[in-house]
Amino acid sequence: MNITEDTITDRCTQAVFKRGENYYQDGHVQQLNRFDDLITATVEGSRLYDVTINFDGRSPDTRCTCPYDGSGDCKHIVAVLLDIAAGAPADDSDSVKQVLADTAASELREFLGDALETHPELREQFLATFGDDHKSVEEYRSQVEQLFEQHADPGIYDAIDFSKFFEMAETYRDRERYLAAATVYRAIFEEVDAKYHWVDGAYDHYAQVIQRALDGYTNCVLATEPTPAEFDTYAGVIEARTTTDPPINTDQFQRALREFEDQYETDGE
Repeated sequence: MNITEDTITDRCTQAVFKRGENYYQDGHVQQLNRFDDLITATVEGSRLYDVTINFDGRSPDTRCTCPYDGSGDCKHIVAVLLDIAAGAPADDSDSVKQVLADTAASELREFLGDALETHPELREQFLATFGDDHKSVEEYRSQVEQLFEQHADPGIYDAIDFSKFFEMAETYRDRERYLAAATVYRAIFEEVDAKYHWVDGAYDHYAQVIQRALDGYTNCVLATEPTPAEFDTYAGVIEARTTTDPPINTDQFQRALREFEDQYETDGE
């Protein structure tokens, strides 16, 4: 976890770095936690923002729930990176692994059962990992809709965090349950597109969310090696978004459809 001030300045604008440095020095970084290569933190700004930084790669993968849509990392991420550069937080992963090794299986099952009972998001992730069923597009869309309703004030000014849905889709993909993953991705891009008229800020964030969901959807569908008839059905899902009102994201969906069709033809050669 080698991070220096030079590394941070390369990831943001000079103005953003200065603001992030002020945030760090003024103690705005809260609840800094580490588990292996993943660091999470809460940063106090105009409201509390959640920052996630994954060091499992050549460069840090950073995310923040603030509405920043400028170049590079935002000031909240910069503040957290500066905190890490000053001294990485203690890694909880070794302690957790040791406790898991020392605890009887019956006690672990009891603890897990209690946790699953009281934490719906954990329960969904558990079922995605170990279960055989998955929810429908409509059920996932309803959950995405709830996020929009929770953040509406009355419009959406901040960047809503959809990571729990993307993580669920990735869990399905890791198990090669590609159609289950495609169902989650579809729910994300359909509902975000349907609610886009609520958005009044962080436009780049929502465009990236739609694109990430589209990429995940098309990749998962192609992984199933669909027949021409099946492909037409899956492509029709994207085509339907090119004719919705208001047509804010029409170009993005048309481009995704063309790329989807081109890739299918290429794979079939």
